[in-house]
Formats: sequence, structure tokens, C-alpha cells
Amino acid sequence: MSASLGPTAIRRLDEIGEADVLVGIPCFDNAATVGVVIGAVEAGLREHLPELSAVVCVSDGGSSDGTRDVAMETGRGSAARGLPRPERAVFEYRGAPGKGSAVRAILEAAGRLRVRACALVDADLRSITPTWVDRLLGPVVREDFGFVTPLYARHKHDGTITNSFAYPVTTALYGVRIRQPIGGEFGLSGDLARHLEVQEVWDTDVARFGIDIWLTTTAVVEGYRVCQAILGAKVHDPKDPATDLGPMFRQVVGTLFALAGEHRDRWSQIHTVVRPPTYGERAEADTEPVVVSVPRLNEAFRTGAERHLERWRRIVSAHAMAEIERAVNGAPLEDEPWFTIVDDYLVAYDAGEVEAGLLLDSLLPLYFARTASFVERTRDDTPEEAEARVEAGVDVAVALKPSLVERWAFRDQPA
Repeated sequence: MSASLGPTAIRRLDEIGEADVLVGIPCFDNAATVGVVIGAVEAGLREHLPELSAVVCVSDGGSSDGTRDVAMETGRGSAARGLPRPERAVFEYRGAPGKGSAVRAILEAAGRLRVRACALVDADLRSITPTWVDRLLGPVVREDFGFVTPLYARHKHDGTITNSFAYPVTTALYGVRIRQPIGGEFGLSGDLARHLEVQEVWDTDVARFGIDIWLTTTAVVEGYRVCQAILGAKVHDPKDPATDLGPMFRQVVGTLFALAGEHRDRWSQIHTVVRPPTYGERAEADTEPVVVSVPRLNEAFRTGAERHLERWRRIVSAHAMAEIERAVNGAPLEDEPWFTIVDDYLVAYDAGEVEAGLLLDSLLPLYFARTASFVERTRDDTPEEAEARVEAGVDVAVALKPSLVERWAFRDQPA
């Protein structure tokens, strides 16, 4: 019996039989946008991969807004210049709610159909174009890459969790400079999809709440060839880090830390950093402005300091703690103390002496302080200047890795 596909989904997939490629769309209450996404995906499959048999798979988490109805009816009866329309499978997945369960069902569908390549795209996109399909699947079917990560044009104040954690930590630990490791849109080989499907993590928080970083980390650690695909601007609902990103922070950072502990024997032996190949041509892209409330971030940081100051003193090194105290008094939180703090928390998370949820809660106000510092520092920067600051921060995280390895090894020594 399938863990994630119900009888109706299995019957539909069995009707299809086999396919060359599959594009999976995890969704929940996305009736307003899922039709646009499906239309762009199907157009991309017809325009760029017409020689391949294709399936669009919509994996829904029990939407109550008619998402599945929209997904089934979108584009029905329309002509496509005589080209065959991709098959479509729309179903409600089984299992715990969350994007991870939706992705698990898509991977299982890819395995049942024995596809050569699989892509994942979010259902709430407003900027997806048919070219995205070619950029995500083309490197897999044409050049045998195992994993394709997205490369977006983003506003300089968007993606703060990526810039502060996911990008620099992934680069420092695993030695691959992947700019958007939690982007949401990915391409996978059929072999990788089948490998991921059978991993014993699907009933854990690692996969349920941090699926994107888990996919990226697993692909890198398992040695699959990785490349990046230029997709242009990703238009979505911008979020103010001070008010909207708390749950996402705990999910992504918690998974990132858990994976670091699991794969320590591998990343501790990696001493170089490579930049993966990039596919597609860069073009001017209009990014949506992201308005960040620096006063709100600073207030959240100060409130957090009242609650967590003693815990910070137990977790964070003396030098970084002095910088935190300076930040409480209005100083910026610079790259070197920030990534020292992140490394301190990596070690503390793995030690398990503080409950994981409480540990992440105490890190959240420090992330607010770091974000406020970055926004203030880059307020008058061009996008290129702001991006250069992000890259400089990654360099600092990489430079601090030997210290992280040494401290982790020292902690593991018997008393």
C-alpha cells in the first residue's frame, strides 16, 4: 500500500503507465494561481520538450477553495498548435499536512511512472514562464545533471533566511556555492527522485517542515551532479521578516542544523568550495520591492534580549557575546560575529543540552538583529552592491569553518 498516494491517484497513474518527465506542483488553497502555473508548465513542456512524454502532477493537501477543480479544468479543450497535451494527474495526497508530504507523493508518482526527470514548482507563483520548465528539466535530460537549483533575481531585502543562513551555511559545510538552496523550484533526475522517495525521514520534522533544504543537502551529500538554472524574478507575496518569517525560520534553520549533525563526518572533510555550473542567460528582471520594518526588527531583538540574554551567554563565545551586547545598544551585527554565533548554535543544537525548539526561539531575535543590520547597511546600495555584501558574508562563513570543525571535534572528546 502506498504511503502517500490514495487509490484514485494510483489508478490515474496506472492509466498513464510511463512517462519521460514529470512536473510536480505541491499545493494547498492555491485556486487563484494554480491555473496560471499549470498553463505555463504545459506550455513549457510543449515548446521546449515536445519529443518527451510528460505528466503534470498536482499534489494537494486538502484544499477547501476549489484548487483541485481548477487544476483539473485549466486548459481543457484548448488547442496547442497540434502538439499533444501533457497528461495530468490531480489528487489529494495522504499523510501529515505540509509541503514535505506533497513532495513525497510527487516523488512516488515519478517512481511509478519511471520518469527520467522530475521538476518541482510552487503553486503560488505569479511569475513562472514556459522557459522555467526548460531551465529546470533541460540540464537533467540533456546533460545528465542530477539536481538543478533555481537562481532568481530577488529584491535586495528579500530572502533574508537564505542570505543569513541557508546560502552561507550550506556553502561552508558542503563546499558547493548554491545561491538558492531553499528556492522551491528544483529539477531532479529520475534516479535522485527514487532515492529520495525511499529515505526514512518522511514522518519526521526534517522532511515535513524543511523539505527544500533537505532536498538540496541530500543531493549534494549523496554526490549528485548539481547545477543552477537562471529563472528570472520570482514574484510571490513578499514578507516582512519582523512579522511573517518566524515559523519558516524555525523550520528551515532547525532542519539545516539537524542535517549538519547527521552529515558531520562528511562535511568536516571538505576543505574547498566550488561554484556549480549555471544554465540560462541573465536578463533584466523586475523584482517586487520588499518593505522591511527595521524599528520592528530592533524592538523584537531587544525584547528577545530580555528573555534570552543568559541563554546567549551560555551558548555564544565571549567575543560574539560582546558584539551582541553592543548590538543591544544600537551597533550593527557584522559578518564575523554573526557567523560565529551561527556556528555556536550549530554546535549547541547538536549537543542537545537545550531543547531544540527553545534553542531556535533564542536564535530568532539574533536573526532579527542581523537582518536589521543588513537592511540598514544596504539601504542605498544598488542590487549588485547588496549582492556583493551577501557574497562577502559567505566568504566569512567559509573562513570560519576550520574553527567550527575544531570546536565540534573538541566537544566530542571524552571527558
